[in-house]
Amino acid sequence: MAFYKQPCIHCGTFIDSDARFCVSCGSFSPFGYLCPECSRPVNKGEPICSGCGRQLYTLCPFCGGRTFVQEKCERCGRGLMVKCTNKRCGAFQFFENTKCSACGKKIKVKMGGK
Repeated sequence: MAFYKQPCIHCGTFIDSDARFCVSCGSFSPFGYLCPECSRPVNKGEPICSGCGRQLYTLCPFCGGRTFVQEKCERCGRGLMVKCTNKRCGAFQFFENTKCSACGKKIKVKMGGK
């Protein structure tokens, strides 16, 4: 049971400190950013993850603009997450991941195009 509330870094709504997503804006990372490859905490502005070496900036598949690896593109605002196609999992993953970081299955969903 959470006794303390913290603000979501995306919308500022105070939510339980042990929450896994923000009930107001729906963010899956309400208290900080995580590397989409190894789930290590990262800071916006860092060029690579210190845990796995993954590039932390990529091109949006929708607008082609450079964006930080987060839930939505910094330029066009479109979602960058895809749902794992494993019926038992369904975890949301960053669109560039080739396998689900939750269950390990290959991700078959593709996105993109203008």
